[in-house]
Amino acid sequence: MRHTLVARVFDEPGVLNRVASLFRRRAFNIESLTVGQSEAKDYSRMTVVVDTARVPARLVEESLRKLVPVAEVRDVTDLPTVDRDLALIRVRCVPADRAEVAQLADIFRGRIVDVAPESVIVEVTGDGAKVDGLVDLLRPRGILEMVRTGKVAMLRGVTPAA
Repeated sequence: MRHTLVARVFDEPGVLNRVASLFRRRAFNIESLTVGQSEAKDYSRMTVVVDTARVPARLVEESLRKLVPVAEVRDVTDLPTVDRDLALIRVRCVPADRAEVAQLADIFRGRIVDVAPESVIVEVTGDGAKVDGLVDLLRPRGILEMVRTGKVAMLRGVTPAA
C-alpha cells in the first residue's frame, strides 16, 4: 500500500537531508519525494509517497511531525486530491516518425518539447497511471532517457493541507 503525505516545512538549508535521514534511519521506503516552494514565503512543501506495506502510515506521519523543520504533516491518501506527475522522455525518433510520436503524445495530452536529428523529448503531465501508459507505448521505440518528478498533490476545494 502507498500513502501520500503532504508536509509544510521551514525553508532552510538541510531540511531535505533531515527528512531523508529520518527515512533512512527508520527504514521507511520512499516511492517518491518532491519538494518545492509554497505560497508562504518562509515555507516549502513536500509531497512524500511512502510504501506502507511494512510500516504503518501513521508511524511515518508521526516521525515526520517530530522533526524540527517540519511545521505540519497530513496524510492525504484517502482525501479528495488533485495529483500530478511530470515526465520528460527522450525517445529515439527519426524525422519520418515524428508525426506518429506526436500523435501518441497528444493522446495523453503530452507534447514534443525538443527535436534532435535522431530523437525527440516528450513532456507529459498527469496522474502516475497516465504517465506510465505513455511510457509503455514509447518504450518499444527506444527510450533513451527519462526523468520524472514524482507525485505532487493538493487537496481539492478550499481547505489547505500542510
